[in-house]
Amino acid sequence: MRVRNFVEPESNDKEWPVSLKEKALSYHGDGRPGKLKVVPTKPTVTATDLALAYSPGVAAPCLEIERNPDDAYRYTAKGNLVAVITNGSAVLGLGNIGALAGKPVMEGKGVLFKRFADIDVFDIEIDSDDAQEVIRACQLIAPTFGGINLEDIRAPECFEIEETLKKTLDIPVFHDDQHGTAIISAAALLNALKITGRSIEDIRVVVSGAGAASIACMKLYKDLGVRAENILMTDSRGVIHSERTEGMNPYKAEFAAKTDRRTLGEALEGADVFVGLSMAGLVDADMIRSMNDRPIVFAMANPDPEITPPEVKAAREDAICATGRSDYPNQVNNVLGFPFIFRGALDVRASAINEEMKVAAVEALAELAQRGEAVPDVVKRAYPGEAFDFGPDYIIPKPFDSRVLLYVAPAVAQAAMETGVARRPIDLGDYEHRLQQMVGDIAKL
Repeated sequence: MRVRNFVEPESNDKEWPVSLKEKALSYHGDGRPGKLKVVPTKPTVTATDLALAYSPGVAAPCLEIERNPDDAYRYTAKGNLVAVITNGSAVLGLGNIGALAGKPVMEGKGVLFKRFADIDVFDIEIDSDDAQEVIRACQLIAPTFGGINLEDIRAPECFEIEETLKKTLDIPVFHDDQHGTAIISAAALLNALKITGRSIEDIRVVVSGAGAASIACMKLYKDLGVRAENILMTDSRGVIHSERTEGMNPYKAEFAAKTDRRTLGEALEGADVFVGLSMAGLVDADMIRSMNDRPIVFAMANPDPEITPPEVKAAREDAICATGRSDYPNQVNNVLGFPFIFRGALDVRASAINEEMKVAAVEALAELAQRGEAVPDVVKRAYPGEAFDFGPDYIIPKPFDSRVLLYVAPAVAQAAMETGVARRPIDLGDYEHRLQQMVGDIAKL
């Protein structure tokens, strides 16, 4: 899921450990406040420089763009600029803390875009819980950007916002809380199935949670081959089934199953895969023991999973586990996705991020993990004592693996070109060479 160096509070009322709170506040507040700044990319030393940067010279590119709007990509930063947008209605584990309080998270997202894919970001905090106001604000500012990353917007409003913007804008729109988790966990799933010798068409999947990430995961899993009738989704009221009317919405209804099972425990009996995107402690050892042979357990609630990997292993030594945490093997971390997906999309000037591009990212990540023996030394130093041989404890790449850029961005760019959403086709050989150079430049940031 997300990069987390500190343990987050479960609610606004829970106090941080003093040392962590002080470190976090010092990190954000010391020196220049915040985590981002804007720097010029052209000389601004002489009077001539300033005359070119602003009046009167700036009129020349303005008039060119007026004549041909695509020239904005030639004369401005639009092509490498992403808007990270929130209304603060579902920030991490903190809930609806508001747009302004969510700003540190959006700045953090900007840091990750820059650190991992050299993409520039303006963070935009919209002070409204009204989905239509958020949509309109995004539409009005869209000409500034090459893409929009929606972040920490609660369900079900997030679905409406993303769907409307994808239909009305000609730049990529991506809600990372949905698709980031789906893409990374799907890559882990493909590799877990490979290790356990399963066919994706035959597995039975149980998901705990019915929010944005859970629904996006199941939609993507279906695109990869999981049969709809083999999915059971649960929420706080139990199994989402075809006879249920309470606590339903159109997005949950898509996964309403014809089943007599009513509880999470009943749903897990004989299941091959558990996907947890809910809350800590919902799964116990007996539930894991009731699953099929070599169960695949993705307990991804943060900061604490539905069941910990040691608890899973104590119940079933044959299980494959993943969580959203960095202190266990197989961390499902969204930073493996969004920077590189946007990199590929921006570099071909894609008009959208479509399902084929998401699947391409999934397959690229899965393939990369299978080459664990070639993990760069910097990754080995970041995770001392860990082995990187493809297997139950290594089914997904590590966030600091520089090869992710080289695998995912070209795969996404190629899928964009093959599906007709790329407005600037590129030579993939040349592109991969440029990305290799970018890896070196990023290392200096």
